[in-house]
Amino acid sequence: MVALCGCLLLNISLGSVSISFTDTLKAIFGAEIQNKSLTYIIWNYRIPKAFTAIMSGAGLALSGLLMQTLFRNPLAGPFVLGISSGASLGAAILIMGLSLFSGILSASMVTDVSLALASSMGSFLVLFLVIGVATKIKDTMALLIIGLMFGSITAAVVSVLSYFTNAEKLQQYVYWTFGSLGDLSWNQLGILGIAILVGIGISIFSIKPLNGYLLGEHYAQSLGIHLKKSRFLIIIATGILAGSITAFAGPIAFIGLAVPHLTRQIFNTTDHKILVPAVLMYGSITLLLCDIVAQLPGQAEVLPINAITSLIGAPVVIWLLMRKRKMIF
Repeated sequence: MVALCGCLLLNISLGSVSISFTDTLKAIFGAEIQNKSLTYIIWNYRIPKAFTAIMSGAGLALSGLLMQTLFRNPLAGPFVLGISSGASLGAAILIMGLSLFSGILSASMVTDVSLALASSMGSFLVLFLVIGVATKIKDTMALLIIGLMFGSITAAVVSVLSYFTNAEKLQQYVYWTFGSLGDLSWNQLGILGIAILVGIGISIFSIKPLNGYLLGEHYAQSLGIHLKKSRFLIIIATGILAGSITAFAGPIAFIGLAVPHLTRQIFNTTDHKILVPAVLMYGSITLLLCDIVAQLPGQAEVLPINAITSLIGAPVVIWLLMRKRKMIF
């Protein structure tokens, strides 16, 4: 928790505009500082961006843990069910699809709010399809394959739209796929926070089934766990977490796949009573640190958060696994 608070303060104090650590603390706690514009920057840009990083990192890490446990697959992440691809499809239809029919109208319709709504609709459409399939089949691995197929279908539709759209719209869509933590208002942040809390609540309720799934579905069933109900809740939690984050911040890579592995290696356990709160904390810290690097403190440029999460995170995971010499799962 101390590390999380330290990363939060560091993230808020660093950026393209130089603000001293003392002025940052004064602005946070309501004390007056000489330059009023610095208070505006901190409260309307940096704090919302830091909170977005905390919630997105925690939500993606938790949804990755849920998927890796449900499918007992170390390569599973929060987007294996096609939820991210569904969000990408919603964004692609709004940005590129409308331009094929009404260029002037589409330009005025593409805003941060409409983009979040379109992404949410796309992700939850795929989620509902996956849930519908989950009620019909019993094999968890078949569900994983079907989720990947849904992702392939939506990716194919996006490719067709990309082929026919103009360069400006294609560039706008590509920028969205880079991910961004700095575009949320306080109202949007509140909506995202509610979605994250709901997803966390369902995950906590599912801790016993998650521990049971580690030893196989037959063992879980022998413990009195209702497989269909628990699988349904885990999919719902993942969909809410990954879908809402992708809708508001774009598809952010690496966090959901790697942070659960990092956490297992650090705590040397597979007990979800420990792993669930741990991945929430480490996911937040990881994305806060990646955001610090991405915003290039002291520079006006901001690098894509997706690139930083992979460039920094992947070598760390490789090093940790080589040091431990075996994967805990």
